[in-house]
Amino acid sequence: MPSLSQRAGHMPSSPIRKLAPYADAAKARGIDVLHLNIGQPDVPSPDAFWDAIAHHGLKTLEYSPSNGIPALRNRAAHSYTERGIAVTPDQVLVTSSGSEALAFAIGCVCDEGDEVIVPEPMYANYIGFGAYFGAKVVPIATHIETGFALPPAAAFDEVVTSRTRAIIICNPNNPTGTVYSRAQLEALGEVAKKHDLTIIADEVYRDFNYTGHPVPSVLQLPGLDDRVVMTDSVSKRYSLCGARIGFLVTRNTELMGAALRFAQARLSPPTLDSLGVVGAFDTPETYFESMREEYMARRDVVVSLIRSIPGAMCPEIHGAFYATVRLPVDDGDRFCQWLLESFTLENRTVMLAPASGFYVTPGAGHNEVRIAYVLNTERLNQAMDVLEAALEAYPGRLVTR
Repeated sequence: MPSLSQRAGHMPSSPIRKLAPYADAAKARGIDVLHLNIGQPDVPSPDAFWDAIAHHGLKTLEYSPSNGIPALRNRAAHSYTERGIAVTPDQVLVTSSGSEALAFAIGCVCDEGDEVIVPEPMYANYIGFGAYFGAKVVPIATHIETGFALPPAAAFDEVVTSRTRAIIICNPNNPTGTVYSRAQLEALGEVAKKHDLTIIADEVYRDFNYTGHPVPSVLQLPGLDDRVVMTDSVSKRYSLCGARIGFLVTRNTELMGAALRFAQARLSPPTLDSLGVVGAFDTPETYFESMREEYMARRDVVVSLIRSIPGAMCPEIHGAFYATVRLPVDDGDRFCQWLLESFTLENRTVMLAPASGFYVTPGAGHNEVRIAYVLNTERLNQAMDVLEAALEAYPGRLVTR
């Protein structure tokens, strides 16, 4: 049998999806699996999206332009500008998901052996994209005891080498729910200017913000137009994960030109979904207000119930819809698999994402899990009951005082 490439061997499994076979097996046994492993919102997609799909008016489903249909780039640019992120349509590239936007951004700035600095725990796909392009992901440690607060800029300075090409941040953060301030972003901007780096900002969760203050975008920072790339997606904001529409936004014309060449290589983003998203931009603000209220209620359920479990730790959560929590278990990966294979309460179990897969540092996060609180409060309460009972029964539970 022909051997596989080294790059294939270096691609990590997704901590979000790698336990799916165990969940499928549990469902086949008739068990109700409560999915807290993946950021799939259960909020209905907006009517404006479905209306646009229903009235698309197409006779042939053609390729779209590689940079996206003009109507979508125009609507996206207008929406960003209305939010204080002034961009033009030619500074917006439509991608087949926010993940593709991230991959394009990394591919535009990194060669084999180059480095990107990322606070950890981090969105697991950053690690996968680094492996895909042969780039080394250099972690900056954050800690649950301090709410996964962003370290000072000096910590980033210390790990910059001659191969460093970019800093990647996610704000609000997946998987921790941490929100970074304008002052923190400006400090990172100074690091980028000092070392001639690009800042790649994943701002997918901007609308899931519970601080009472707008989440700043890197595109709002002065003096950094040629050094910042923002990636975005409709998956979370409009509850359209299956539409696979994202955006790469930058004022750096050279980088945008390179990203377009990546886009041409994959031909085009989905045409019909693009038309639907054009319509989704007509969604009234009340949709997002009610969505934020719903997710704040869900967050409060998770935080209060995790904190009531002896030996568990849950930090403050200010954005996104994730909680990275510490559990009194010997091994998070083993516990998550055991939940699906060996434990039920009232014929239910819970699927979680082991946090080890969100870290680059070996051994880090071994007794942490990521909870995506994407179920309604009734189902979340059921899931927390299952989790509490499971921790009482788990053979590898750590004794707490």
